[in-house]
Amino acid sequence: MTMNGDGVHGLNGETVALSEAKHINGTPSKSKIACENGEADIHAAKRNGTKRRTPSDTFSFTAEPTIDDIRRMQAEFTDERDWNQFHQPRNLLLAMVGEVGEVSELFQWRGEVTEGLPGWTDSEREHLAHELSDVLIYLVELAEKCHIDLPQAVLRKMALNRLKYPASKVHGSSKKYTEYKD
Repeated sequence: MTMNGDGVHGLNGETVALSEAKHINGTPSKSKIACENGEADIHAAKRNGTKRRTPSDTFSFTAEPTIDDIRRMQAEFTDERDWNQFHQPRNLLLAMVGEVGEVSELFQWRGEVTEGLPGWTDSEREHLAHELSDVLIYLVELAEKCHIDLPQAVLRKMALNRLKYPASKVHGSSKKYTEYKD
């Protein structure tokens, strides 16, 4: 797979290019990915006939704060404390890994945990929310320090994932892309 200004090119020459598009609700976004043979909305139903969860039956995040709002809040927080001297990429990465460890501790010894966390207390859920927030804050600040535009990076990565894991080939399987045969 290679990337150039035109988009992402798969091993078989297929092209997936990011394009201006619109969400289902009509607000401007870059959430669609243009393909050689048409557009595939990342929120649309799977093309192979299986039912995909719709926005009405899945969890969704609130619209605010945006990633850039979080970046600005964290920048203000660190500026007020003169912590930028300590917030270099390596240190932010290590701090984020530490926070991921704290998230892991909350799941340790619980066995499989069902979506929605049934059986968790409000206090446990709030503790998880705090630790996940720490991970996100460090991730956003790390991306800022590395000059990585996360929303655009996600769009590019999702385009690559669509090439590596075509739904028609991998549906219902957890194999790594290197394990699939043509």
